[in-house]
Amino acid sequence: MPIEIVAYDPSWPQVFEAERARLSPLLADCEIHHVGSTAVPGLAAKPIIDMALLVDSYELPVGRLTEQAGYQYPRAFNSTLSEKRFLCYPTPARRTHHVHLVVDPAELVRYLVFRDRLRADRALAHQYEALKRELAERHRDDREAYTEAKAEFVRRQTGPNAHRVTDALRCRSARMR
Repeated sequence: MPIEIVAYDPSWPQVFEAERARLSPLLADCEIHHVGSTAVPGLAAKPIIDMALLVDSYELPVGRLTEQAGYQYPRAFNSTLSEKRFLCYPTPARRTHHVHLVVDPAELVRYLVFRDRLRADRALAHQYEALKRELAERHRDDREAYTEAKAEFVRRQTGPNAHRVTDALRCRSARMR
């Protein structure tokens, strides 16, 4: 399925809220965060809702999401990941939602810092949108190459602040243990 960047859809926050409400009973100890471009008002994006969750381990949430919520867990792709786990819904070929599970609070902070910087700085959001459009053309049929090509831009925005774990995240993580 080719990578498609579409104009911002004002329904994306409501789509996220509906999915969060659906998943919350399965993941009662987790806060579900809307991340990625669909979480940034006005930003063009792939029409896929990205969510990030801080978890103690991957086994229980992956099991619940696949068995009870219909998410897919691409094993080959996940075997290449060390800092997170990735699930998609409803299928890898036709995705409407992504879940990114992380066990390190600093990884969650990176998602939130990037999202919040894009929300706060329209010029930065426009730069990111232009980059995504260019990369979507260049890597039209290669999702992994597209994501990797964006990585340096994301790293520059999340740099040293991403390693500062807030007290709130520390407390939340401690409660989940």
